[in-house]
Amino acid sequence: MFQANLTSVTMFFFLGFSHYPKVEISIFVLCLLMYLITLLGNMILISITILDSHLHTPMYFFLSNLSCLDIWYTSSAFPPMLINFVSGENTISFLGCAAQMYFSLAMGSTECMLLSMMAYDRYVAICNPLRYPIIINKRVCVQIAAGSWVTGCFTALVETVSLPFCGKNVINHFVCEILAFVKLACTDISLNEITIMLGNVIFLFVPLLLICISYIFILSTVLRINSAEGRKKAFSTCSAHIMVVSVFYGTILFMYMKPKSKDAAFDKLIALFYGVVTPMLNPIIYSLRNTEVHGAMRKFTARLFLEERMRILHF
Repeated sequence: MFQANLTSVTMFFFLGFSHYPKVEISIFVLCLLMYLITLLGNMILISITILDSHLHTPMYFFLSNLSCLDIWYTSSAFPPMLINFVSGENTISFLGCAAQMYFSLAMGSTECMLLSMMAYDRYVAICNPLRYPIIINKRVCVQIAAGSWVTGCFTALVETVSLPFCGKNVINHFVCEILAFVKLACTDISLNEITIMLGNVIFLFVPLLLICISYIFILSTVLRINSAEGRKKAFSTCSAHIMVVSVFYGTILFMYMKPKSKDAAFDKLIALFYGVVTPMLNPIIYSLRNTEVHGAMRKFTARLFLEERMRILHF
């Protein structure tokens, strides 16, 4: 899977937070709770989006894809990490490590593209409301989502296969993270660093630029609305997306673009925040001030309660 000596190493060992044994239990408990909240929140959001016909719109279609991404990403990285915390082994197989890096890169790249497409969706909805059903129709949504997934997954495969490796098997991290893995290389990694940099430009800066351009046009259009109520309504349709973009890009840009730190523990905490806190916050952010989601959740809860009551009465 990786370049170089593939037969000498079958297992990798994580250093994790072993240098800080007093905080390992706290980190385990926090990660377990956040992982469970992430699964529950994103699964509920996907369920109500499917079950409630009022949420069968492009924005919630993209949001469902976003929730799927978050579930896939956290499930590929954090259950093995939690198991390692319990067992104390802190190991992962060669193929497991490759899979973790692949899913991390694939889901991250796809999420960047989806967030930019969601910004475009808001741009069309606010700046061209009369043409919105024509421009953002069901076929276009499926094509955009499929294109994002295929591009992200293919690019991640290329980056994973081309990673250098030559026999070292101790990773100073708690998961197989690409920036930690390249440090195992005992050969020149300048080409790989260029590849990672190009990936950052394509999947971080280009989508972020498109998001900024979309919101410049949105802001210009909203400021021309005469009524305060109209401006408030327009801003409210974008607020959740803006918060998600800020949390996601703020964390990932800080992680990938910050100067190299001598304190590996700090890098791990940043990766922990990006890996579990951000996916946990996404459904919460989209649910806080969204009346449509609130209404759908009330219907969903009432439906579950009614089904449970009928089941009890039946027995």
